[in-house]
Amino acid sequence: MNTQNTPVHVNLWHKDFWVLSLADMLLAVVMYMQLPLLPGWMTAGYGATPMQVGAAMGMVGVGVFFLGSLCSYWVQHYRRNHVCLWAVFAMLLSLGTLYWWHTRCPGHSLGIYVVLAVRFVLGATYGLAQMVLSSTLIIDKCESFRRTEANHATAWFSRLALSIGPAATILLLPYLGFEKVMLVACGGCLLAMLLIMSVKFPFKAPEENLHTFSLDRFFLPRGKWLFVNLMPVATVMGLMFTIGCSYMFYVMLMVGFFFALLAQRFVFVNAELKSEITTGLLLMGVSVLLLISGEWRAVHIFCPVFLGCGFGISGARFLLFFINLSDHCRRGTSQSTYFLACEAGVSLGLFIGYAFMQGNLTAVTAVSLTLTAFALAMYLLFTHRWYMTNKSR
Repeated sequence: MNTQNTPVHVNLWHKDFWVLSLADMLLAVVMYMQLPLLPGWMTAGYGATPMQVGAAMGMVGVGVFFLGSLCSYWVQHYRRNHVCLWAVFAMLLSLGTLYWWHTRCPGHSLGIYVVLAVRFVLGATYGLAQMVLSSTLIIDKCESFRRTEANHATAWFSRLALSIGPAATILLLPYLGFEKVMLVACGGCLLAMLLIMSVKFPFKAPEENLHTFSLDRFFLPRGKWLFVNLMPVATVMGLMFTIGCSYMFYVMLMVGFFFALLAQRFVFVNAELKSEITTGLLLMGVSVLLLISGEWRAVHIFCPVFLGCGFGISGARFLLFFINLSDHCRRGTSQSTYFLACEAGVSLGLFIGYAFMQGNLTAVTAVSLTLTAFALAMYLLFTHRWYMTNKSR
């Protein structure tokens, strides 16, 4: 059997792994809770233009790159779990700033700029926290022969947050209002901190010749073409989140993710290596085409199921490609590069959708189909062959 195409069977029962993975998921849920919350608040409360809303929603994708080059230095110079805790605490303060501003300075002319600054800081601190969690803390708590399983499982936790976060906001907002939903998000950060603090990490001496700025644990240069190929796929996800999605949309998106897990376990066991990404992108294309009908059932039920299934299947295989492309000591760096491609892509989709399309289904469909076709063509004509030539394992 082709071991590169063997599905990952998660059998990790170590308590610390699940605690840290839950913390990782909570952070992602907190970030995605803002997707249905901030655009309407900015427009109604501050009269924000579509460009300003798009810039605020896309600012996270800029911020996630800001502190990445310092990640390796901080993790080795200080206790790694403390670095993660300070990053999450900064997220908590940023969300608290939004809450304070809304309650103390409603409608103030500087509100839009406060949101832009807070979103950038959130992106920077969230990026640092996720890089430390995925590239260091979670990996360190797993046996070496199970680290691919750990990477795979952790990525699925974050992927599920794409649906859980927005669905939670849509469910809670009518009952709690903006302020209390923000407090719920702050509570998510606080709970993540408590989970991380519950896991013990021994001190590790730093390496010699430690550089302040480094690509280690941040970006894998060898994975640049996978990064370029994955980013438009994630951009389609971001675009789809700008069309006024309902609670049902996100619930069915979660159903699609579970279908993707089942497909990996039972459908693609002995399939050709390139079949997963090809099938996933085709399913995403079908999802986008369903928008054209405009029929409620197609848009809110079948569209998100195909979208979640397609993104889940293709995203999981892209992650394994990143891992197999890296050397053994760069596994964490490959995980961070995958994270950056997904977050930058989703943020770019949010920016384009809110700034230029404003819920126009025709425009969203046209751009999403173009990006999906580009990603599929790039993968079939170039990326797969390039990966098979350059993989390390």
